[in-house]
Amino acid sequence: MQVSEFDYYLPKELIAQVPIEKRDESRLMILDRKKQTIEHKKFKDIIDYLNPGDCLVRNNTKVIPARIYGKKETGAKVEFLLLKNIEGDIWETIVRPGNKLHVGAKVIFGDGLLKAEILDTLPGGTRKVLFKYDGIFNEILDKIGLMPLPPYIHEELKEKDRYQTVYAKYEGSAAAPTAGLHFTPELLKKIEEKGIKIANVTLHVGIGTFRPVKEERVEDHDMHSEHFYIKQEDVDKINETKRAGKRVIAVGTTSCRVLESISDEDGRVKPIEADTDIFIYPGYKFKCLDGLITNFHLPQSTLLMLVSAFAGKEYILKAYEEAVREKYRFFSFGDAMFIE
Repeated sequence: MQVSEFDYYLPKELIAQVPIEKRDESRLMILDRKKQTIEHKKFKDIIDYLNPGDCLVRNNTKVIPARIYGKKETGAKVEFLLLKNIEGDIWETIVRPGNKLHVGAKVIFGDGLLKAEILDTLPGGTRKVLFKYDGIFNEILDKIGLMPLPPYIHEELKEKDRYQTVYAKYEGSAAAPTAGLHFTPELLKKIEEKGIKIANVTLHVGIGTFRPVKEERVEDHDMHSEHFYIKQEDVDKINETKRAGKRVIAVGTTSCRVLESISDEDGRVKPIEADTDIFIYPGYKFKCLDGLITNFHLPQSTLLMLVSAFAGKEYILKAYEEAVREKYRFFSFGDAMFIE
């Protein structure tokens, strides 16, 4: 299967640069896989398409302000992007300029609030970095760090919390699970009042989610790995839903990847903490997922391949063409679709 099969035309002006003022006022495209229909709604209308007994599974990871700017001992300016906590105060980090930051190099951030030493070079050119500080690491990041917005967003984010879901809880992501950005506390309350269960998973989104597929053949792509866990109380909600013959609906591709990584052939799941590098593309047989809420994804991306696996490539590309015609907003701060 060729990566070029997942291409589509997108005018640059449709790439959303800032979040919409009210989260649930974004647009929502409804795709019915059986009927092969396309409807246009507002996101707050999602409640009309959810049924009592269904279970929404959302990712409650929290983005850390992982982009930090500092100086080498020589005074040269550098940029770090924290990707993943390896252990203790050691992180996998993208460093720029990489050719000036060799093993042993030391960097100071925030007038000495945070110090770093390069320990090693990792596969792919990232660095293993040891951080030293007094106090609480995440509080220091809050003071000196910036949100690690995707490379296609060029506007400054005025409010940090707009790149967080309203239910973000456990810090560790280098990117937001963006399908969840559309929910408000009021909408979630109405959903629960309608008799829809809400379960959580925690998957810390890595920057690999934005990396382009460089191979020509889909099957040759080496998928990035991400850390996740799911608790017993959430497992119980998902399994109860399956037993009752109701739908398990993932909020976002990250929640989908967790569900499909941990479910058995009957769609039942179990509590676990692990890493997943699952790569879902057309031909994949879904075990747990019955519905998916997701944003519009980059051309030729692994995320577009995932939604194509769930709904069918031709149907998805037709929906994307219609979204372009209807001037939907694309990518992280853009509009959403519900595939049922």
